[in-house]
Amino acid sequence: MKKLFVLVFILWGVFSFANEGVHYFYEGMDAAKNGNYIKAAELYKKACDMGEAKGCYNLGVLYDNGQGVRQSSVKAAELYKKACDMGEARGCINLGVLYDNGQGVRQSYVKAAELYKKACDMGEARGCIYLGILYKNGQGVRQSYIKAAELYKKACDMGEARGCINLGVLYKNGQGVRQSYVKAAELFKKACDMGEAIGYNNLGVLYKNGQGVRQSYVKAAELFKKACDMGEAIGCNNLGILYYNGQGVRQSYVKAEELYKKACDMGEAIGCNNLGVLYANGQGVRQSSVKAAELYKKACDMGEARGCKNLGILYRIGQGVRQSSVKAAELYKKACDMGEAIGCNNLGILYYNGQGVRQSSVKAAELFKKACDMGLQQGCRNYAILNKRGY
Repeated sequence: MKKLFVLVFILWGVFSFANEGVHYFYEGMDAAKNGNYIKAAELYKKACDMGEAKGCYNLGVLYDNGQGVRQSSVKAAELYKKACDMGEARGCINLGVLYDNGQGVRQSYVKAAELYKKACDMGEARGCIYLGILYKNGQGVRQSYIKAAELYKKACDMGEARGCINLGVLYKNGQGVRQSYVKAAELFKKACDMGEAIGYNNLGVLYKNGQGVRQSYVKAAELFKKACDMGEAIGCNNLGILYYNGQGVRQSYVKAEELYKKACDMGEAIGCNNLGVLYANGQGVRQSSVKAAELYKKACDMGEARGCKNLGILYRIGQGVRQSSVKAAELYKKACDMGEAIGCNNLGILYYNGQGVRQSSVKAAELFKKACDMGLQQGCRNYAILNKRGY
């Protein structure tokens, strides 16, 4: 009887200690909600030290973001690992992200894949999505659209809108699944119904092109507007294109300018490029090649090939910037390397004429062929001319 009493007493003590950890965790949550991250960090640490996994996870987030503590990806990784080892799926995901990006740990897609799988197997939909992305890209795992589709479906079935979106994209492109715009539309709509802004944008694209749904610029405009109003930059840009062309809405360069600017301010590179086009042409704004150049540069720096190509054109002709064939060649090359056919063609012209680069008809022919292979007819014509001359 005495032994039983001692056992119950010990178990009660452990239970009480665990409850105290939970108590500190919730106190930390309250402190964080009130913006007192220093206090929150103290409380999460107490909870973590008492074996509360969520406390370790939340403290890791604070270290990750530098809130209430000195930012440290190394410390965040340690805490996420501790949370993950305790069975906190979000800890596994966030640790996977650090391995994915090489922050606080040695970069490793293999390790990221292991952690995402662990989270996915624990029922955390985001883990399934992130693992699906690795399978799609062949990072840390053998590339497989089929496996990516399975994982995206699992996440979608769990109610994760991004899983539905990603699966919809695979159906749209026919990757790992039988190509079907109809199925893509269904999945994008499902994501819309879950309140996912990019779902509205992607469904809008299908309505704009009449893919899997009855073509309707009006419906596309409605969907792009909803995405834009929800803070999805590409939705603003796409709605701007409809205003620019007068499709589904009353044509208005002024309205297009507003939407392109909104998209650009939100960090959407193509929005910056398109706004630059308006400034270059004086459409809806006072014409300014200088402003156009600034916007093209911003788009180019953000990885938008058309921004690089357009800025290269301004350097070639000396509008809004000091004329420089050398700079134009650099920009055309950057655009070409990113898959912009006109950039390849224009760089070929510079090589043919020996402007900004050492003259080379052979190099010009290579670039014209590359542009042609990308589907640019001008590149095909230029290549045909040089090919007849033996280049």
